Amino acid sequence: MENLSRISVSELRKRFPDDGGALPPDEILNVLEKDSRSGARQIALTHRRRREKELKEDARLEALLYFEKTLWNEGFRNIAGVDEAGVGPLAGPVVAAAVILPRGCKIRGLDDSKKISRPGEREKLEYVIKKEALGWAAGRAEAEEIDRMNIYRAGLLAMRRAVQGLNIQPDYLLVDARVIPECSCPQRGVIRGDALSMSIAAASILAKTCRDRFMLEMDGLYPGYGFAAHKGYPTPEHLDALQRLGPTPIHRRSYAPVRQLRITNYVEPSHRNS
Repeated sequence: MENLSRISVSELRKRFPDDGGALPPDEILNVLEKDSRSGARQIALTHRRRREKELKEDARLEALLYFEKTLWNEGFRNIAGVDEAGVGPLAGPVVAAAVILPRGCKIRGLDDSKKISRPGEREKLEYVIKKEALGWAAGRAEAEEIDRMNIYRAGLLAMRRAVQGLNIQPDYLLVDARVIPECSCPQRGVIRGDALSMSIAAASILAKTCRDRFMLEMDGLYPGYGFAAHKGYPTPEHLDALQRLGPTPIHRRSYAPVRQLRITNYVEPSHRNS
């Protein structure tokens, strides 16, 4: 092996960058750790910490595949994770997604969508999920359906529509905390499934990004409500806009903050961008 002590620290940083690429082998890290220069030792420390972090992530992802591995070992192949987004908002649909991942698939950083807050991170995961998945689909139930049948049943309807939209027939469903009626294949409801199953976590990401994208469109159609910022959730800004402007056709009239307005006329959509 080349004598690393003769190579400048700046050159070592170029040779062993901390850019997410391949980690240096142990023999190199061992040499750098014994180097008299603090800069060389820091390079080794940085890569050791990164390796430790990657090992923890591998263990987390392995645990996240517990339900899928059990079913794969039982002979099931196309296991669809199913989750929804949009139970709490005052406006917009409830959106569900169904995702079938290939056996042994591990997507780094994948977690319950509610735990992912860094800007753009969900969208990056969405891209990887759609690229890696054997099949995926989204379904939704509109505000008027939520008002007619209640949010719980509307969520199940959106889930069923997502499953029916898959281009591959699933042979088992893993569903976040529910069992979907009128589905022919076997299924299991997993409490806190978006934090315990990789397939359900993937579905939670797609449901969230799909719904957020729709609400961004609604922000242009109904200006003044702030849908791009709060996505229909009952923030103070949204409640204030409701009081000033009244409800839109995508508001859920059965939800108390909207129902209590006692307004029968809806705001017409804006065509300012058309």
